[in-house]
Amino acid sequence: MSASHSEKKSSRPVEPASAAGNDLQDNLRRLDRLANLGLVSASLAHEIKNGLVAIKTYVEILLEKGEDREMAGVVRRELVRIDGLATQMLRLSAPKSKALAPVSIHHLLDLSLRLLEHQMSGRMIVLKRDYRAGSDLVRGDESQLQQAFMNLVLNGVEAIGSNGELTVRTETAPGGPGGNTLKIYFQDTGPGISPEHLSRLFEPFFTTKQNGTGLGLAISRRVAEDHLGNIEVVSELGRGSTFIISLAAER
Repeated sequence: MSASHSEKKSSRPVEPASAAGNDLQDNLRRLDRLANLGLVSASLAHEIKNGLVAIKTYVEILLEKGEDREMAGVVRRELVRIDGLATQMLRLSAPKSKALAPVSIHHLLDLSLRLLEHQMSGRMIVLKRDYRAGSDLVRGDESQLQQAFMNLVLNGVEAIGSNGELTVRTETAPGGPGGNTLKIYFQDTGPGISPEHLSRLFEPFFTTKQNGTGLGLAISRRVAEDHLGNIEVVSELGRGSTFIISLAAER
């Protein structure tokens, strides 16, 4: 660089390097908070939409079959969950801490499938349960795990469209030292996923659906990782997809 360039002065006052650096860090922190706020708000809106599935199902059953006390209890439970999500959004707080306790995965899967079975039957989708796991207990947050399961079931239903099969299967496999891993499979007979999309499936806001939000799979991955587990997908065009959540089984 020439001396004339190196000695060129700006007409603006020169701020001390430390002050400029602090301002930059502050701006970056504000941008990060805004980005997180947008993601949290969108995620909560997505989960509220999932919770409303139960209300919609109940109304449809009332219209078609009359009162259903069991579903009414499920709706009350879902309304409590929605209220908690809305409160979290209003407070703009950090993500809710997990209430860890022993959770029966088979029971939780049955509850989640019960909420969505009317929607599946309306699309002529055959639901198959294949619970092979000898022990289905994990230590986790029931509400968060239900979020993940419902997201994956809805993902499969939307992939199938109509006239297909959705299989929910569990099994145990050797895990860490002296422990086992509980694997939960959500297998659909949809069109499958293009290879170029597989690596981006769990990115927030990435979607190939016309009206999708791109949040369901991202939320499911976050829940699995928060429980020290993982999620993976196996897919082939024309042969459907299988999403697999792996969690540490309770000893």
